[in-house]
Formats: sequence, structure tokens, C-alpha cells
Amino acid sequence: MALTKEELTLLADKAYQARRDVVDITGWSGGAHIGGGLSVVDMLIILYYKYMKVDPKNPGWEDRDRLILSKGHAGVAYAPVLARKGYFDFELLKGFNKFKSPFGMHLDGNKVRGVDASTGSLGHGLPIAVGMALGARLQKKSWMTYCILGDGECNEGSVWEAAMAAAHFKLTNLVTFVDRNKLMIDGATEEIMNLEPFADKWKAFGFIVREIDGHDFNALADAIEYAHAEKSGPVLILANTAKGKGVEFMENQVKWHYGGLDSELLESARNSLNKAYGRV
Repeated sequence: MALTKEELTLLADKAYQARRDVVDITGWSGGAHIGGGLSVVDMLIILYYKYMKVDPKNPGWEDRDRLILSKGHAGVAYAPVLARKGYFDFELLKGFNKFKSPFGMHLDGNKVRGVDASTGSLGHGLPIAVGMALGARLQKKSWMTYCILGDGECNEGSVWEAAMAAAHFKLTNLVTFVDRNKLMIDGATEEIMNLEPFADKWKAFGFIVREIDGHDFNALADAIEYAHAEKSGPVLILANTAKGKGVEFMENQVKWHYGGLDSELLESARNSLNKAYGRV
């Protein structure tokens, strides 16, 4: 079912705010994994503002949906989304990755409200998500588990072990995304470790694959709703994205996998986002 005009407006506003927050936090902290943070924003926004059943006032609610951000280095995007949702005061993020701050570069589930699992060691998120989905089934619970992987992360063998398990157990209460921005810390994914034919690999491991534009909210909504309705096996949403999305001088530039922003670059990034979202 297509999103309403009101829903699209809300999601676009939230995505703009989240990308502004990513830029600001990168400036405050001195550096962050900004490129991959910007590329994953739209997936986080549509999950938290459209599909996930959560209660920020009760983050341990037993029947909440779970999110595992397997590409944990994108915590610079995850933290402000949680803050704006109401899990904690946004002002706390001015200390992001600073001494004694609870907000490290990779968010710690024991320190940050709303984080279902500590991630950052790549390749661990999907195995955790598979365990959670199995746990829900064994307890006869209806909550969903969502997992967001990076594409470079899919070099890890543990991803494919978990994929085999998810398909074997037909975990239809698990929805998996890959943030396919085609860049990783050392360069282009296809130069470092060729992933293609990527969709076919997931299919061979037993997943039903929906390949979409990961910045198109209607496409994301259609894919998520397809995944919810599918009962024959787990669904993989292969979301094609742009690293550094929304900041013109960062888009599709591997050097912005991680970086800092001085006052001039910070202003340029803000202006670029304003232009991209028509806020000039």
C-alpha cells in the first residue's frame, strides 16, 4: 500500500533532520563514520516512524520489535534517530564519542536506551537477529526482528552461516536489509572483495530478494510490507544507496567512509542538505 502524502512529508522531514544531526554530531565529535551513516538514514527513519512497534518510555517492553544495526559504525545516525524518537535527550549527543560519554562510535546496548544489541564487530548482527527471531517463535511472540547490514560486511563468513540458518528455519519474522552503497573503508566493494552477483547469492542461500532504491520511501514501504506478508521464507531487502547521501561533496566518495568536519566543511555540508531537501 502506497504511503500517503502526509506520511511521505513526515518521513522526508525526519530524514532531513536525521541527516542534519549526523553532520552536526560529526562536527561536535571531531570525526565519525559519516558516509555510511548518511546512506542508512532512510531505512532507520521508515522503521522507527512507520513500522516498528516500540515504546521509548519503556525500552525494555517485552513485545517490542527489535532492530539490530549490524553495521554498528553507523551509530552516528542511529543515536540521533533514537534521541529524536524520545529515548533520551538529544543534547547528550554533543558529547558523542568523548571521554566518559555513554555514546561511543559503536553504540553499547548496556549504555544507550533503545539499542537492542551492541554491534560493531562486523558479521555479528545477522547471527544475533536470527537468534532473536528464533526466540520470538519459541515464545510464540508476534514481534518482528529487523537487521541492517553493510554491503562490505558481507565479506564475513558469519553472515552467510546466519543466512543459511534463517532460510533453514524459515524465519519470516526476520526482515534483513543490506545498505548497498558499494563502498567500504578500503575502496569499492567490487574491487576489495567482489560481491556480485549479490542478489543471486542471497537467493541461493534461501532468501527472497527485493532489490530497491534505498532512498525511496515508497519502495522501502512496499518491500517491508511484502516481507511482512511473505510466509514461505525470509526476505532480504537489497537497498541500493549512495554513501554520503544528501551531502554533495561526500556522495559516492570512499574518503568519506570516516571523516571529520571543520567549520567550513560543516557549513558546506549543512548548505548541501538544505539544497537537497529544498530548505534553502
